[in-house]
Amino acid sequence: MELYRKYRPQSFDDMVGNETIIRTLKRDLAKKEHPHAFLLIGPTGCGKTTLARIIAKEVGAVKMDFREVDSADYTGVDNIREIRKQAAFSPLEGNAKCWLIDECHKLSNAAQNALLKALEEASESTYFILATTDPQKLLKTVAGRCSQYKVTQLSEKEMMTLLRQVIKAEDAMLPKKVYEKIIETAEGHPRNALQILDQVLSADKEDQLEIAGSRAELSKESIDLIKGLLNPGTSWRIIGKILKELRKKKEEAEYIRLGIIGYCTTIILNGSNDRAAQIIEEFINQPLYESGFNGLVFGCYSIVEG
Repeated sequence: MELYRKYRPQSFDDMVGNETIIRTLKRDLAKKEHPHAFLLIGPTGCGKTTLARIIAKEVGAVKMDFREVDSADYTGVDNIREIRKQAAFSPLEGNAKCWLIDECHKLSNAAQNALLKALEEASESTYFILATTDPQKLLKTVAGRCSQYKVTQLSEKEMMTLLRQVIKAEDAMLPKKVYEKIIETAEGHPRNALQILDQVLSADKEDQLEIAGSRAELSKESIDLIKGLLNPGTSWRIIGKILKELRKKKEEAEYIRLGIIGYCTTIILNGSNDRAAQIIEEFINQPLYESGFNGLVFGCYSIVEG
């Protein structure tokens, strides 16, 4: 099992970082009249989904009574109306029913208005957890019905704490400079850090530092892909050929996505560039941990042929 799944926190006390938010959540949930709608705001990979699962557990929603909905796939009003119907029923196994609506800002306006009604009608045993990387696109009325919590990336010190906890649990050892390189490469994302650590621990000792830092530098093929996407005249045939080369090299799709965003961000900081902005918009809220290379291909195709 991958380390980021194996060591996913199961309680607030297991969490590393975001201490202020966790204290606030504990305090709010301890109140007799605690929230029934939560809004978790923060960048991709900072722990919003993990926090949502812990919140669900704390309010008594277990197994079949906890549902995760990805708004990238379920954007329509009918999907939310179905949730409202299901919310009327009693919990199947626990003391509460809970929905996590991820990337909720991608819901259509009609769906968001239907969601507002669901929040307003929620019974004592019904909870909603909304998560978003772009709260500005969420209707103010929806955001206003929720208790809001801003989740942040981990500091270098917190990342070191996380890595050392996992290394100890794995009964392994790493030189300090390998730790530091992983932290530098992961850029505050705990899941990224544990994925890199997975690769490092499976490597020979003499290769560990190189592997920990190899993700910090984009491959030639990845840079070719970015430059191709930035050029509106690049054909899909050329982009497809580059993607095939990346697949042969077994480069991780999520790391390529982050590289694309970082490269295009640098371009924008050096001057206005609508094409770079379009590419960022396509990829910034679409992590590829689950969809993998297929998701990367689809994102590239949407840019070239969209």
